[in-house]
Amino acid sequence: MEPIIIDVREQDEFAAEHIPGSIWVPLSQFGRSAPGVLQSLAGRRITLMCRSGNRAKLAMEQIEQLGFGGQLSAEVYPGGILEWARQGKTVETRKSAPLPIMRQVQLAAGLVVLVSVMLSLYVDSRIVWVAAFVGAGLSFAGLTGFCGLARLLAVMPWNKSDSGVCHGTDDKGCC
Repeated sequence: MEPIIIDVREQDEFAAEHIPGSIWVPLSQFGRSAPGVLQSLAGRRITLMCRSGNRAKLAMEQIEQLGFGGQLSAEVYPGGILEWARQGKTVETRKSAPLPIMRQVQLAAGLVVLVSVMLSLYVDSRIVWVAAFVGAGLSFAGLTGFCGLARLLAVMPWNKSDSGVCHGTDDKGCC
């Protein structure tokens, strides 16, 4: 019996590229979403997948913490989806996928800082406070794990996924 693949990457990553038939349970919601999925997969072989293997290892730790360690056979796919694709295995890719949210945050914050600094040099020196505000926001995000800009960008129309991505499978492996 083939293992069930649980992909723990975030929505934008999964929508852009995933293994057909895999179940999407993002690491950021794993503690809340995984128990129901894991309960339905008791006794099955599970392979945890992420981009390179690091987040899948964290998901494996959470499986143990949630008390499912003895109920199912779970393993981390070494090298993640990068290695999977490198080996020529099937990966479903969405060509029109937007940049990952964190790259959008970096791009937006960098542009705002660059433009505000340039405007403060040539138009009005008080505009530099915009750059300071963005820097404070990024520092706050780093300290707390909450990024308001990422949340804002996530609800933008270009980040809405209507690709028909499968978020789970039935007993036959079908969506």
